Amino acid sequence: MIGIQHFLVVSAILFAMGVFGIFLNRKNIIIILMAIELILLSVNINLVAFSAYLGDLVGQVFAMFVLTVAAGEAAIGLAILVIYFRGRGTILVDDVNRMKG
Repeated sequence: MIGIQHFLVVSAILFAMGVFGIFLNRKNIIIILMAIELILLSVNINLVAFSAYLGDLVGQVFAMFVLTVAAGEAAIGLAILVIYFRGRGTILVDDVNRMKG
């Protein structure tokens, strides 16, 4: 039987992978965005697990809203990256500090 502990362990592993992805790779902005998505996914797993454990649908509905916001964030973030790449020719995080004016 799969209990709530299993979901919490998977969620903690995904959250740790997301945090490590942000801190270990500060050069590539696409990997940073994917790490943020991993963190949001771990939050959604927690919401759904506790919602099922408590027998309430509010957590699952809230998880759907988080997924919607995450999809919008990814689309807008990638659009900004494409426009930035067209202008500069690179998407390295170190070169973003030159965006002035």
